[in-house]
Amino acid sequence: METFFKYLAAETAFNLLRYFVIAGMMFYLFYKVFAGRFTKNKIQPKRFADKKDFLREILHSAMSSVILAMVAIFAFTPWIKPHTFIYRNLDEYPIWWIPLSVGLALIVHDTYFYWMHRILHHPKLFNITHLLHHKSTNPSPWTAYSFHVLEAFAEGGVVLVLVFIMPMHPLSLALFTIVALMINVYGHLGYEIMPKGFRKSFLFEILNSSTYHNLHHAKFKGNYSLYFRVWDRVMGTEHPDYVKQYDIIQERRFGKE
Repeated sequence: METFFKYLAAETAFNLLRYFVIAGMMFYLFYKVFAGRFTKNKIQPKRFADKKDFLREILHSAMSSVILAMVAIFAFTPWIKPHTFIYRNLDEYPIWWIPLSVGLALIVHDTYFYWMHRILHHPKLFNITHLLHHKSTNPSPWTAYSFHVLEAFAEGGVVLVLVFIMPMHPLSLALFTIVALMINVYGHLGYEIMPKGFRKSFLFEILNSSTYHNLHHAKFKGNYSLYFRVWDRVMGTEHPDYVKQYDIIQERRFGKE
């Protein structure tokens, strides 16, 4: 038990450091240093979060960091680890498996998140769980981990799924959580920063944008996926105003073609 708490403390510290560095850096750049320069990039220019919102988001994100750490460490306990595909010796798999496993983990996570997210929007669950996250109708980078306790456990559950379905080295899991948070912070950034050419590339048809997830926070429905547009398009849950809203923002940034 002493070992468990030691690892829990270390994982919590890693989660908090990751959150404050990534979310904090993006907040500082877009909401402080370059706020005037990125005025045209603001997705909801007439709505602004205030200090109370930021403090609420940081508080709940800090608590979520502890819970996410608990779930991750649970996967390494003597009761769980022997039944997983976790490996510690890098020689057990080719080194290229590390980046590939991270990429596959993101695909699995997107599927996991989509259906978990849909469930949390069920009327019987929304008010007691997901509503807290949706208090951020105009999200900021601090919103990334702002979850109800129950939702935080559900969010962290993806780690258990991953270690039970494919080989995962601790390094792969660490890289996965870092990349996932970076994308999560971008999704909640409140500013659209995709380049002009993104709109006409094939990637636009596949990847989410900050506008994509921001619209979900503004409308409370549609655009349930995290990284890709695939599940929303397959299930018919993509918000009908997404492309139009994205084009409006990009026209404001770059002008009419």
